[in-house]
Amino acid sequence: MKIPVTLNGSKIILEANADESLMKILHKNGCTAVKSGCAEGFCGACTVLLEDKPVPACKIPVGIVKNNDIVTLDYFVKTEEYSIIMNGFSKAGIKLCGYCNAGKIFAAYQILKLTKMPTRQEITDYVRTLSPCCTDLETLVNGIIYSIQLSNKPLQRVSND
Repeated sequence: MKIPVTLNGSKIILEANADESLMKILHKNGCTAVKSGCAEGFCGACTVLLEDKPVPACKIPVGIVKNNDIVTLDYFVKTEEYSIIMNGFSKAGIKLCGYCNAGKIFAAYQILKLTKMPTRQEITDYVRTLSPCCTDLETLVNGIIYSIQLSNKPLQRVSND
């Protein structure tokens, strides 16, 4: 099956069976930041932005993403939003391991886009299921709060330039 998408700012055709996971197909197409983790959609290792919303690519059948915009961490690292998030994480003492980065970074991105300041509990609830492999929950929440403070405003949609 041929599935047209915009992947990391470029219009491409994905060749896949409709029921294959988006994670598997993205990895086949060179998106190495899309990792395989729990295969249940909770750990965050395979997280991508689908239409600017974080989703677990392991749970998305590629057949339903036709004509959608997909952004992986491979592309997102070039954005201003990524720099803000990483500065907040650094201030909290977070050193990401490389395996679970996408879930944590895209969760922070989603929270930063909110129009109101979330409470510490709301942030904690949002990131509670993410893989704890390189930081603890409290430090991750602190990193997101620092990112919010550094952004000075909710972030806008990721540019596809």
